[in-house]
Amino acid sequence: MVRKLHNFDDWIDYFKYWQDSIGLPPGALRTFQFDAKFGDPEVGHIEFGHYKGQRKWPTVMHIPDQRIRDALLNLIVYQGDTEFASVEQQRNLLHHAPSDYDLLSLQRVMTEEMRHGWQMSYLLCSHFGDEGKREAAKLLERRADEGERLLGSFNEIVDNWLDFFTYTQFIDRDGKFQLKMLSVSAFDPLSRSMGPMLKEESYHLGTGNNGLLRIVKAGKMPPDVIQRFFYKWIPTAFDLFGTDNSSSAHWAYVWGLKGRYDERESTGEPDKSKLNELARGLYRQEIVKLVERLNMFIPERERQLKVPELRFNRRIGIYAHQHFTVDGQPLDAGKYPAYLESVLPRPEDVAIVHDIEKEPDWIEPKKADSLQQ
Repeated sequence: MVRKLHNFDDWIDYFKYWQDSIGLPPGALRTFQFDAKFGDPEVGHIEFGHYKGQRKWPTVMHIPDQRIRDALLNLIVYQGDTEFASVEQQRNLLHHAPSDYDLLSLQRVMTEEMRHGWQMSYLLCSHFGDEGKREAAKLLERRADEGERLLGSFNEIVDNWLDFFTYTQFIDRDGKFQLKMLSVSAFDPLSRSMGPMLKEESYHLGTGNNGLLRIVKAGKMPPDVIQRFFYKWIPTAFDLFGTDNSSSAHWAYVWGLKGRYDERESTGEPDKSKLNELARGLYRQEIVKLVERLNMFIPERERQLKVPELRFNRRIGIYAHQHFTVDGQPLDAGKYPAYLESVLPRPEDVAIVHDIEKEPDWIEPKKADSLQQ
């Protein structure tokens, strides 16, 4: 049964209960002063879609169609769900950080994810009446470790620091894409929420990218093990962009709720039936370049890391539950389970990671006082 909230103060009390219920320890994570942050308006008018040129909507009452309101609510709910899920996934790493620097970095990432969830909950409670308050409560009731979060990536297990750095490199990078697409929203409180969130999210991406670079430079973690974790996470990141030929993405664009990743730089009308595919393709281009940078520190060419093709191990879209290799080649259904076992992390690979992470020099060191504030 969903807890009934009467106002945002009730939600704050429930948020503190959620922190208790998932076992967040006392200290920096619990004493942080959360608040809702809004950037200055960048553009005062709606930038694309059917209502282009009209003033952005400052409240839900200004939205001209109930269907638009419902779609907007859904976008905010999904974004908020990812934020609280991330904290649930990452919390166990607090007990075995490789250094003070990494502990402080993890705490910052988790704190900012909570603030992003707080921001989305504030929008729900402040603008969407009783329905918004119900949805804000449900954000705190679903659990990643119970497989209840709305998107697949956020029900996966983050078991170790290789998981964490891979997650912040690839899953949080999808988050950057989603926030950027919402930053041009016709709903003014949502678009103005995105600037502060994007600034904070950039630190998470740096954490993942630098963490993987430090692991590769240290030379202790076998590249083939790292590769397995890439194959675990990257297909789930592709799924986060949504279904192919998406009518939801089509109407979100027509209604001005969610733009293209490069909306302000783009000219001409997009193919509205391929909006998710467009964003997913840009994302893949970006992560390929990042992996190529990692490979600069892996001299053996045959051991270098790669990004799987879009068809591999997908659960959403036209390739969902089909049988393709990491190179995108079709495979017989009967051979596929054994193939997945040959490329995804096995229990013995997880054990190897745990053993290596007990060594003092498995990751290139950084000092805690070098943490960007």
